[in-house]
Amino acid sequence: MMELDDIAIRRGGQTIVRGVSARLAPGQIHAVIGPNGTGKTTLLRAIFGELPLENGAIRLGERALGHGRKNRLVEWREDIAYMPQDTNADVALTVLEVVVLGRLGKLSLHIDDETLSLAMDRLTQAGIAHLAGRDIASLSGGQRQMVLFAQVLMRAPKVMLLDEPVSALDLKHQVSLLDVVRRETRANGWITLAVLHDLNLACQYADNLLVIADGALKVSGAPRHVVTPELIGETYGVTVDVLHDRRGNPVIQPVGNIHETTPENERMLA
Repeated sequence: MMELDDIAIRRGGQTIVRGVSARLAPGQIHAVIGPNGTGKTTLLRAIFGELPLENGAIRLGERALGHGRKNRLVEWREDIAYMPQDTNADVALTVLEVVVLGRLGKLSLHIDDETLSLAMDRLTQAGIAHLAGRDIASLSGGQRQMVLFAQVLMRAPKVMLLDEPVSALDLKHQVSLLDVVRRETRANGWITLAVLHDLNLACQYADNLLVIADGALKVSGAPRHVVTPELIGETYGVTVDVLHDRRGNPVIQPVGNIHETTPENERMLA
């Protein structure tokens, strides 16, 4: 279990995230959603230890990260894997080498066959084993995103932090990657926290949603329990219909901007 206890995060002299408390259960996908610039990436970076806490604490088992605490980040990050949204790779490494680096803390001067085999298995899981020998700098943004995901899997973490992991992918690869995320999260009892901009993908794959707006946690819970037209309207400033698929998951259908309603739109909605 990971616990966020009333955390606040300050950047550039301004409090970006404040008063966030949540319990993130293992074996579940927790999706962070909300408007641009509201603190979603900041939250993930703080959990990884890249940004200091202004207030509160983050706990994972017997370990804790908190304001004023002299933290040993190497120990804190032992069980945490972080995939940032920036996939730029200005390094002279092959795809296979990048994935092997996921086990950096366990590598020696000699990379054994077991490690190489595991790296190829992770590339196969990500559907990009055919790219193993390619220079990562030569790949498209979407391909690099899949490589970094394979590197995260290579670490076999207890906590997986994914910042917009499908932003550069087409629909087929979005579904493929998130299928792997769900399968591995449940099979291994991982805690997965992912920032997702696609609300429908978040509703389809997340066990729990954390809705962040203006730097604060607006609401959290299972998608089918918390996603309403009112919540989306208040959070994003748009009018939507919330339908449900065959499994009961919410499907969000945009209607338009609530501030740009015309008489014709009003008649259509009446």
